Amino acid sequence: MSRPFLTLAIESSCDDTSIALLEGQRKVVATVLSSQADLHAPWGGVIPEVASREHQRVLIPLLREVLSRGGIANPARELSLLAVTAGPGLMGSLLVGVMAAKALSQAWELPLVGVNHLEGHLFANVVVHDDLAPPFLCLIVSGGHTEIVHVRAFGDYRMLGMTRDDAVGEAYDKVAKLLGLPYPGGPAVDALASQGNPRAFPLPVPLRESDAVEFSFSGLKTAVLHLLKRFREGEPLPLEDICASFQEAALNALMVKVRLAVMATGIRSVALSGGVAANSGLRARMTASREWKSYIPPRDLCTDNAVMIAAAGYSNWKRGIRSDLLLSPDPSWPLAPQ
Repeated sequence: MSRPFLTLAIESSCDDTSIALLEGQRKVVATVLSSQADLHAPWGGVIPEVASREHQRVLIPLLREVLSRGGIANPARELSLLAVTAGPGLMGSLLVGVMAAKALSQAWELPLVGVNHLEGHLFANVVVHDDLAPPFLCLIVSGGHTEIVHVRAFGDYRMLGMTRDDAVGEAYDKVAKLLGLPYPGGPAVDALASQGNPRAFPLPVPLRESDAVEFSFSGLKTAVLHLLKRFREGEPLPLEDICASFQEAALNALMVKVRLAVMATGIRSVALSGGVAANSGLRARMTASREWKSYIPPRDLCTDNAVMIAAAGYSNWKRGIRSDLLLSPDPSWPLAPQ
């Protein structure tokens, strides 16, 4: 009886440190994650130097924990592959994960695969949906990314469109900051929006009339700023209605372009990935549509995690992709050409 194929993956592209152990393509053996949200909250955003130092502090303890949970006594003999996020992301954060993975690859004499973080988000859906297969579309939405990708085959991606300026997650965080909400702002805005009137304050839906698959959220953020100026100093803000109105416009902007991409390609399978995929309003909109079949990962696989990196690494390894000890992180590594 052959031993199971086990991939150990490291994700450290931004402010979450995660390590996972995956058997084959879909069986999660063990996963651990250390969030830095509380650490960065006083600044209202991620401080790169602080993030990289925290990755260094927690990575080895997390590695020991995931190996213990997975029952791995001899990694050199029991593991099959090492996968690590090599970009895009913060350079200092990426360096911690990549250097650790290269050291382990050399020490344990295991093959190594560098993984594109956005490809990882694609594979968050593959882990939990065994019927998801190319071709399909994927809407990737996070604090740093808003794009629609045509997955022609695993490893063969075409960028249909992306944001001109702010990512939708960044817009959520900036609006939350304007409203005095806690960091990270996305979940706080989503929670308040569920209690408000989405038609209380008509806000512009960016690029609604454009026939291009592209996004823009800077103008919507500015519209919220102008809305707030209508209230007198010290006057209580109707936070629920403002959040609901902002979310209505933001989600409409996303759905208009998903619909456009479906019509342009004729592809009726649409996956949702990235941190903003945890948004309750967006999940409801995606699943309610009768124009396509939606694939949405559980919330713990929406945010940055090593399970998705392990799944993407395993797929790359099966396609013959290998990295070596010259692997270097690329903070701007594109997933696909436009």
